[in-house]
Amino acid sequence: MTYRTSLLLACLLTSTAVLDVAAQQPATTTSAAPARVLDQRRMQPVSGDAQAGAGKAAVCAACHGARGVAIAPNFPNLAGQSATYLYAQLKEFHDGQRNDPVMTGQAAALSDTDMRDLAVYFASLAPKPAGKADASSRGAQLYLSGDPAQGIPPCQGCHGPAGLGPQPHPGSAPQPPWATFPHLRGQSGLYVTKELGDFKSGARGGGSNAKVMHGVAQTLGDDDVQALSTYLGSW
Repeated sequence: MTYRTSLLLACLLTSTAVLDVAAQQPATTTSAAPARVLDQRRMQPVSGDAQAGAGKAAVCAACHGARGVAIAPNFPNLAGQSATYLYAQLKEFHDGQRNDPVMTGQAAALSDTDMRDLAVYFASLAPKPAGKADASSRGAQLYLSGDPAQGIPPCQGCHGPAGLGPQPHPGSAPQPPWATFPHLRGQSGLYVTKELGDFKSGARGGGSNAKVMHGVAQTLGDDDVQALSTYLGSW
């Protein structure tokens, strides 16, 4: 079994274990139930009306740009992302499983149809043009190969060798839920640094993929985070 296949199996097993343990935890009081975890392993591909989404996206442009490329480095690029991933994130904000001073309020007003239409619209847009990353950098090493000595898995195992989402692999090993993994290529270093920090602290939660990222982020030191952020931002 290859290291990459072992990683994919580990991620799936970790996700399963996290969800199963969460499901078994009793409520601490009679008035509060454990927060529901969105199981992204079982999400079906999202469909919607891109034209309708374009008409609903005007408010999104203030942060994410008129064509889904962010106007400032603290905001993520949405253009070309998987529609299923975008829908899952909007749903987490809408349901209060992921928190942000702006997005929580914006998503609260959206219907399920709105979220699907917006997700499909941004997925249909051309992504930010690719840059030229340093293939010999520490960031490239971590992204493509990880660092087994430090327990760091390769990012490409879930996010794809080109940073544009993984491709199905041959063989009998389980296929991960491709559509719910984000494209990382071209995201700003500032945004990547912030998100990895939130995963490491547990501030970003919500879906089963976030639960896996909590463990991955714990393996990264500050220098590793900086190297990955620089690599992805320049790619």
